[in-house]
Amino acid sequence: MNSLSEAAWTVFADWRLLAAVLATAVAGVMRGYSGFGTAVILAPIYSLLWGPRAGVPVMLLMELLVSVQLLPSALKEADRRVVLPLGGAAAIATPIGAWILFTVDGEALRRFIGGFVLVFGLLLMSGWRYHGTRPLSLNIMVGTLAGLLKGSTGMSGPPVILYLLAGLEEARRHRANLIMFFATIAIVSVIVPILGGLVDIPALLRLAVLLPVMALAVPIGARLFLVVPDRLYRPFAMAVLLVAGGMALFG
Repeated sequence: MNSLSEAAWTVFADWRLLAAVLATAVAGVMRGYSGFGTAVILAPIYSLLWGPRAGVPVMLLMELLVSVQLLPSALKEADRRVVLPLGGAAAIATPIGAWILFTVDGEALRRFIGGFVLVFGLLLMSGWRYHGTRPLSLNIMVGTLAGLLKGSTGMSGPPVILYLLAGLEEARRHRANLIMFFATIAIVSVIVPILGGLVDIPALLRLAVLLPVMALAVPIGARLFLVVPDRLYRPFAMAVLLVAGGMALFG
């Protein structure tokens, strides 16, 4: 049995792949509906299943391809004055965050990811948002923090989501802003893991299984956005975040 066959057997015969498929389907529906959800659900779950250094690169590659899928429809409605500085600062800071992924103990990083998602979910449930103005300097600060988190944990969303959702824009504009932001840093985020050798054969095999699941789930979420009221979606989304964060933190 050659190395590719051995790797395929190891990946496909592992029960953790089925758990990842279920989590990916839920994350895809959330991403299609709200414009976010891929990383904050999958980063803690993939890290719990395979460890951060194996799980985060798979999630980053998936995030890149999903962003390409959603971006065209969001370009017309996004607020580029806010999103481009956020995305530019995040893109610059992402490689610095990736250094943490390579150097920090995997178990400690997994628990940090879980705890971070748990706190983020609780903040969303509480209704807290940033309610100040959005000057260029603050856009850059929030984007830098998001980039550091993206490189180290795969999650750039939490600070940006809390920041962008504070505005008075309608849900469609919020969704477009988030989609455009994630797309601006998606390419940068995969470069360091690829150069560092984290995108190996097992990672590509997992991606080959999980990406079609995500590709099918995202359009379902996008359709649900047109028919499901926010008051019904939010409790489900918050519960998913709390479960994902708790599993990674205490698992």
